[in-house]
Amino acid sequence: MQNTAEVWKESCILSPSLICLDMCNLESQCRILEQAGISMLHVDILDGHFSPSMPLGLDTVRQLRAKTDLQFDCHVMVTQQDYFVDELLDIGVEQIVFHAETQPHIDGMLNRIHAAGVRAGVALRPATPLSAVDYVLEKCDTVLLMLINPGYAFVKGEKQVPYADRKIRDLRRMIDERGLDTKIEVDGRISRKDLETYGDGTVNLFVTGSTCIDRNDLAGSLESLEALRASVSGGKRG
Repeated sequence: MQNTAEVWKESCILSPSLICLDMCNLESQCRILEQAGISMLHVDILDGHFSPSMPLGLDTVRQLRAKTDLQFDCHVMVTQQDYFVDELLDIGVEQIVFHAETQPHIDGMLNRIHAAGVRAGVALRPATPLSAVDYVLEKCDTVLLMLINPGYAFVKGEKQVPYADRKIRDLRRMIDERGLDTKIEVDGRISRKDLETYGDGTVNLFVTGSTCIDRNDLAGSLESLEALRASVSGGKRG
């Protein structure tokens, strides 16, 4: 397994969503990810308030941490963040991305996570403007753009917002103009077409879920996605 520094140098990273796996067989599912060459796992932490769902508990994350070397890419979608961030730091995750909309001290939370030696970033709901991270962009290891509204993935017909492409490209421009190494992560109905469109380095991390992963054929889905990733990124991992 690659170490954290090596993983984050990759140009196009697949981060399969934990909650889209078979929740009754998570350890075996993680073994399939590892065998497929996947290095990262996207862990959504929800409180049932910020997002109207709560499929995963912290105890499950803690137990899974002891059973896999996958990098834990944690997305904290909660109203009160302090408790959850402290628990994730104690569990020993590699990245924590929290929402700007529920964090009154964005700069302070970035400092707090970094002080623990963990990658830190900010997540934005679809309608939240990029100005929310303008002054802290240099401190963000990652900015996660949600392309659907949190908690509405179960709504039939819910699609990526029509301004997703503009927001992604505007953020890429902001990062490049400042010469930063901040990663762009996208989450919400991520499809193979999204990898084809943005996998050239426009987007660095793709949270892959039920739109492009079949939990009943996880190995086959990952093999196909890895072939696509290699094709759109020129085979590069660094």
